[in-house]
Amino acid sequence: MARIVVFGNEKGGSGKSTTAIHVLIALCYEKKRVGVLDLDVRQQSLFRFLENRDKYCSDAKRQLPFPERFNVQTSEKDSKMESNYEEERNFAEALTALEAKCDFIIIDCPGGLSNYVKMAHTVADTLVTPMNDSLIDFDLLAKTDGKTGKVIGPSIYSEMVWESKQLRASAKHPPIDWVVLRNRISQLYSKNKYQVGKSLTNLSKRIGFRLSTGFSERVIFKELFLSGLTLLDLENIEDWKPTISHISARQEIRILLESLSLH
Repeated sequence: MARIVVFGNEKGGSGKSTTAIHVLIALCYEKKRVGVLDLDVRQQSLFRFLENRDKYCSDAKRQLPFPERFNVQTSEKDSKMESNYEEERNFAEALTALEAKCDFIIIDCPGGLSNYVKMAHTVADTLVTPMNDSLIDFDLLAKTDGKTGKVIGPSIYSEMVWESKQLRASAKHPPIDWVVLRNRISQLYSKNKYQVGKSLTNLSKRIGFRLSTGFSERVIFKELFLSGLTLLDLENIEDWKPTISHISARQEIRILLESLSLH
């Protein structure tokens, strides 16, 4: 049975698609059979990356590893009940098709809490939640007191994850391995960085996730997206000359993959 890895949170711009792209390409290079679902049916950043990759391979006459892709569409039914039923059927068909041929299924979620997003979180074996390393983004996980900074309760997103965990437990499925990634961590010490780290460590014990470091803000990630490439691809291109920044970015990818424990 395929292991399902879901990339999700309630906010956009946190690095979900960038992280999902690097994880799926890394798994492809490990000779794993990988399937992908892009549930952001409007923007489809992950599928646009794969389209760019197709074009690069065609233009450069190179062969690069690719995952299996499966499209799902948002229901246009007027009735909410009928709409939910149609999307549940679409989602089940997508998972069935991919599980028949894949070792891993990567699901990239949009911001917000749509019906597809809720279903994806419920089937997740591993849930990866990237967040910008800032107190501003901390409310993704918890509500805090503005004066004291103390946590006063879980966020809407954390409550949804908790509900997903309960549904899996009731179905006697293994618990979700929930990993929160701290993206764009500053290299310099700051009060904000210290406070975010301390608050996340305390919160992880309360609502059941583990912490890992993600990616720094690097131009190389954006540049490579347009070509459908990752740093893992560049290692196999003969005329590539890595810079110190590239080497550091590649190390971030390796640390992330080790922390996710995808075997």
